[in-house]
Amino acid sequence: MRVGVYVDGFNLYYGARSTCGRGTPGWRWLDIRGLATSLLTHNAWAGASIERVVYCSALIDGAANPSGHADQDIYFKALLASGSVDLIERGYYVHRVKAAPVATRDDRGRPVLARVGWPLMMQGDQHRNVAGGVYLVSYACREEKGSDVNVASHLILDLWHRRIDAAIVISNDSDLRFPVTQARLAVPVGIVNPSPKQLAGALRGHPDVGVGGHWWRRLLASDYRNHQLADPAGGYRKPDDW
Repeated sequence: MRVGVYVDGFNLYYGARSTCGRGTPGWRWLDIRGLATSLLTHNAWAGASIERVVYCSALIDGAANPSGHADQDIYFKALLASGSVDLIERGYYVHRVKAAPVATRDDRGRPVLARVGWPLMMQGDQHRNVAGGVYLVSYACREEKGSDVNVASHLILDLWHRRIDAAIVISNDSDLRFPVTQARLAVPVGIVNPSPKQLAGALRGHPDVGVGGHWWRRLLASDYRNHQLADPAGGYRKPDDW
């Protein structure tokens, strides 16, 4: 059974950071193929082996974050040179100014708009108080683009060309609902949640839907720490603070 592994690098990084701790070393130099191989041994796909690992991530802006850009570049080169991934599909970041209403969270994390009212009021043109309106804020926004689309595209293309007999998707992005749902009709699919949060409802399902044999797994701190690249890896040294 040939298994394709499709990684949302942006989602994986922030999931690992939340799980292991932002300032804690020992998790960033992750061996993707080693992790995926370990996941196979704990699930019920007899005779399965990793055929292809596709890592999709956005490039850090070198002007805005030169040290982060340099560290990421080393990691990408180490992944390819060591054979930990077969392909890195690069997305990008966009920088925009957006406007949005000011809000707080309710007990389920949903937004509650902050309405105009005392002790902070607004006045209209006639110097009369305006009550019940919504505060707006303009803010700088940096958005990652492309990773989820690239994961979906490579998954569907590999199914179309019959390069794989099963798939592992490492992401907790609900935008992947449609391609994952379609993939389950053709091959067994394992969904790996890199985040300490609950699995996105859109990625849930039943093990027997479609061709069956599907499974779900959430990564723990030990999964990250126990699957690190060698140092050096493919001739590239791990950054000092990693």
